Amino acid sequence: MPFLLPASVTQDNVSQLEKDGLLNLAVLRTVDCSNLKDFDSTVLTIFLAWQKKLQADGQQISVQNAPEKLTVLAGVYGVAELLGLS
Repeated sequence: MPFLLPASVTQDNVSQLEKDGLLNLAVLRTVDCSNLKDFDSTVLTIFLAWQKKLQADGQQISVQNAPEKLTVLAGVYGVAELLGLS
């Protein structure tokens, strides 16, 4: 079962969402973005924090159903390959 992101990821909910993900590392390996509509670069900070934690445990994050805007944003910030979005 993947970790399902909410429709909105902004500065208002980024801290709580990061904590929720870290508490659910077993499902965090796969992050489903199919609900994601409203977001900015803060979503990338969450992915990078989760990726760092997973890598420490010898695992990797897999981002699924990423909207095109997220893929472009990750490319602009140079993290698309790291998050499997290239």
